[in-house]
Amino acid sequence: MAFRFEFDPVNRILLARFEGQLTNESAAEYHDALGKNWRATNPHAGIWDLSGVSDFAVASDFLRNLGRRKPVTPGLTNHPRVIVVPETVGYGLMRMFQIAGESARPLLHVVHTVDEALRILGAQSPRFEALE
Repeated sequence: MAFRFEFDPVNRILLARFEGQLTNESAAEYHDALGKNWRATNPHAGIWDLSGVSDFAVASDFLRNLGRRKPVTPGLTNHPRVIVVPETVGYGLMRMFQIAGESARPLLHVVHTVDEALRILGAQSPRFEALE
């Protein structure tokens, strides 16, 4: 699975786009990269776009445990984050992640489209730029 990070400096939103197969290993790799990119951009919010995921081969137990872990960056619980998942199976898995981590991630939402995510975050004319 590949992922890339983008940032909208006006609305201060960090966006991660995923492609390919989501596995336990790729989810853990992303989780580690998220901390680095979050600290580098200091965003007010985040969007994790799983629209490009072709296969959700991640174990539900792994997601529940990951959901229960504290966020990778202190203070992250105070920032809204939105997971975008148009696929039914993936949507269910991410809702399970959300429910498992409600105490650690109270401002986490799961939606079907990026437009829904942008509405939740109140983003005005977002312009995302690729991060290295």
